[in-house]
Amino acid sequence: MSSAAIGLFAGLLLALVAAVGGFVMFLLALVLGGVGLAVGLAVDGRLDVSGMLTGRRRA
Repeated sequence: MSSAAIGLFAGLLLALVAAVGGFVMFLLALVLGGVGLAVGLAVDGRLDVSGMLTGRRRA
């Protein structure tokens, strides 16, 4: 199982804990699942986040 899949499942499981409250919590589950997927892809090296981490360079 890849890190992206593990990250997605971890985000969805954390969201399921919070998702006992209705539609708003369902949307939170989607957001947390997406965050988990992004973290998993970054760990796998398939998502480059270096541009967001370094900030803007001034010339």
